[in-house]
Amino acid sequence: MPSLPVLTDRAPLARGDVSAHEWNDWRWQLRNMLKSAADLERFVRLSRRERDGLAASAGMFRVGLTPYYASLMDRDQPSCPIRMQAIPSPRELEVTDAELRDPLGEDTHSPVPAVFHKYPDRCLLLAVDRCAIYCRHCNRRRLVGGDDPTTRAELDEGIDYIARTRRIRDVLISGGDPLLLSTRKLDSILGKLSAIDHVEIVRVGTRVPVVLPQRIDDELCRVLRAHQPFYVNTHFNHPKEITPEAREACERLVDHGVPVGNQAVLLRGVNSSVRCMRRLMRELLKMRVRPYYLFQGDTVVGTDHLRTPVAEAERILAGMRGWMSGMAIPHLVLDAPGGGGKIPIGPDYVVSRSPTEVTLENYRGHIVTYPEPRERDCTVPYDEIYFAGEPEDDDREGSAEAGL
Repeated sequence: MPSLPVLTDRAPLARGDVSAHEWNDWRWQLRNMLKSAADLERFVRLSRRERDGLAASAGMFRVGLTPYYASLMDRDQPSCPIRMQAIPSPRELEVTDAELRDPLGEDTHSPVPAVFHKYPDRCLLLAVDRCAIYCRHCNRRRLVGGDDPTTRAELDEGIDYIARTRRIRDVLISGGDPLLLSTRKLDSILGKLSAIDHVEIVRVGTRVPVVLPQRIDDELCRVLRAHQPFYVNTHFNHPKEITPEAREACERLVDHGVPVGNQAVLLRGVNSSVRCMRRLMRELLKMRVRPYYLFQGDTVVGTDHLRTPVAEAERILAGMRGWMSGMAIPHLVLDAPGGGGKIPIGPDYVVSRSPTEVTLENYRGHIVTYPEPRERDCTVPYDEIYFAGEPEDDDREGSAEAGL
């Protein structure tokens, strides 16, 4: 591995150790991922706890991050949110009874190896098992970065399943990180999905704009644009991650007509403050990335120390709603352990209800009333004309095959 500089100002080129061509080549970034204490010491002064975590990582979840992402780390502060997301803690070995290997019950909703089909009209297609960072809060650590990657045959079988399961309207390509695939292979997968008449939209879940923005080049954006309607959901957790490079990557996608949303995870001690969340959501909107989800941490093995109490998550959302543009407010959700799906949570603004009015508390704590209408029947007569001949969503074929 080429010698990398100790970075305090994110200026690797100034030291002459890495050429501009290398640093800006996403393949170089992947080839030179940091995996050990010796690698990370080129960027930070490791604390004793971080050294202990790295020493124990062989028995936990693998370590790996791009030099670019490591260059965002505060050299001298172990509490740096970048370090806490990327460098293992020995507390990952403190497994509680509540923690699960498969916290979302995905494996019980897998009709074929490369597909998870938990929800009636959408499914997840596992395209790759590699990531450009192995996040310490990863909820799919049982699958990613291992020795059992998705094969071409499994991927084809997954696409065949989607093609014959007509209730599927929405496909989320995930893994691993699908944007680590070659542009040609990604184009091929998207082409096959686009050819399925009942698939209405395709999405990709990726952390590449955050940890490997060099990957978002014009060629990739043109391919993604060619398969509209296509959406990118990325994963910024802290405003420190929103660099000029990350901003350029997201704006390039949007400029090519690819909508971008963000799914953040609430992490104790990383972003678990109103101040941090307000800044993150505002910065996302400034680069035209729509806040989509804020996830309560999943109950995955080795992550209890990173989860926040649900009441704290609700308090943080209450500190955002009303104080910021509605566009900046994500859905706060808890993905139910065991496969129960996403459940919205948040502060309850309804104080009481009666047949004539609803009493509510606004974001400033003021009590207001909303008068109920006299008419209660909400039937839409025109539905019987406009939707004539269409089956109800609950009756779409394929539910038995999906195990739902």
